[in-house]
Amino acid sequence: MNPDSPTGGSRELVLSRIRAALGRTATTPADRPEDGNGPADDSAVPRDYLRSHVPADDPDALLDLLHRNLVDYRALVHRCTPAELPDLIGALLDARGARTVAVPPGLPPAWTAAVRAEALADDGPGGPLTAARLDGVDSVLTGCALAIAETGTLVLDAGPGQGRRLLTLVPDHHICVVRAPGQVVASVPLALPRLDPARPQTWISGPSATSDIELTRVEGVHGPRTLEVVLVRD
Repeated sequence: MNPDSPTGGSRELVLSRIRAALGRTATTPADRPEDGNGPADDSAVPRDYLRSHVPADDPDALLDLLHRNLVDYRALVHRCTPAELPDLIGALLDARGARTVAVPPGLPPAWTAAVRAEALADDGPGGPLTAARLDGVDSVLTGCALAIAETGTLVLDAGPGQGRRLLTLVPDHHICVVRAPGQVVASVPLALPRLDPARPQTWISGPSATSDIELTRVEGVHGPRTLEVVLVRD
């Protein structure tokens, strides 16, 4: 590519900024560190960006912001206390007309105490639910690892009560429970240190949707068409 062209110049500008951010000034393999992966001391990388745009120490304000951003992404949001949670989950499934609900391993048994739909355990007889079986399941109920207030994002990492990624992508209706304030963080930079990068993570911002087809929003493309989030204030 010609570096003197507008495109080539832009490319080199972007790459030079990436090298500077990573602490790299070398441009050839021979000049780079032996492992080729940048500086050995990551502490030398400048990290002076703003870590949160809202006060991170106000649980009520964070919960309100998360609620607003989830709604902005077209999720259906509900609030309750821990004591009200089982009845609310049962009512949401009844309102949906759900006959079956997939349940991941490690989900607190109390959450399904008022559920009248058939609960299908993902670790039950016959092993994990197959994609074909999940395609016929009406709903799935999970917890989450974290929820990010500034972006209205739910993060699942296959921990207890969250299940495999397949479990939350195939059924058309997903109910996700978020426990506040413990699982609510202000921003992505504050969320990342609390997540294990070795775990399989699914980041969810609203129901699955795309606007690629003639700029018309279509929901339920590569995940649930309906996302309901229950914010439980401890």
